[in-house]
Amino acid sequence: MAFPLITDPFFYAVAIPAVLMLGVSKSGFGAGFGSLAVPVMALAVTVPQAAAILMPLLLMMDLLGLAAFRKDFDMKFLRFLIPFGLVGTVVGALLFRVLDAKVVAGIVGVFTLLFLAQRLLFPPRPGSPPPPTWLGAILTVTSGFTSFVSHAGGPPLSAYVIPLRLSPVKFTATMACFFFVINLSKWIPYAWLGLLDLRNMATSLLLLPLAPVGVWMGVRLAKSISPLWFYRFLYLGMFLTGVKLLWDGMH
Repeated sequence: MAFPLITDPFFYAVAIPAVLMLGVSKSGFGAGFGSLAVPVMALAVTVPQAAAILMPLLLMMDLLGLAAFRKDFDMKFLRFLIPFGLVGTVVGALLFRVLDAKVVAGIVGVFTLLFLAQRLLFPPRPGSPPPPTWLGAILTVTSGFTSFVSHAGGPPLSAYVIPLRLSPVKFTATMACFFFVINLSKWIPYAWLGLLDLRNMATSLLLLPLAPVGVWMGVRLAKSISPLWFYRFLYLGMFLTGVKLLWDGMH
């Protein structure tokens, strides 16, 4: 019996850059680009299949990110974020079969672009207050939900965390720990939904060596780049993500 891999060359043509982008985003550098991984892979496979294939890769990337930034977490902030993120994954699991992935993609794309427009057209003043906690709670629940549906949890959470002006390393570490917990919580629901089949997992294992390459590239960049350029790349990633998700939602 042949090993049940995806054999379509076009799939690997889009999957390899998608996995590398995801790895770089897991280091915190270009965090917005990570949400492009599923939409890019969905050019060759369905959104649920792309999300399932990325699950083992996400686990390895999360562990590498935790190891690289283990001394820089904001634990107090994480105690606020994680419970709301887990609520979002529960909602995502319950609604996964009834929601059209394109609708979810379009909604996330619109809000990503609206947030980016607000930040660029009306930049915060040096003494402006941080976003209210109720807004943070809503955006974090949304992040858990979109993370479950299409691994696109970065834009909603970034919309809350970016205005807090964390240092690049603390931003990276806190996001890495948050998404490690969120992604770990998705394994049992994904299995329950029948997404973790042998073909998807075998294909994921074939792509697995790319995971540390992407994370290594991102860690090197995140630790050497200035905050100004860090956030410029973050905004670029969010813009490209928003446009791609909105495009997917309309077609």
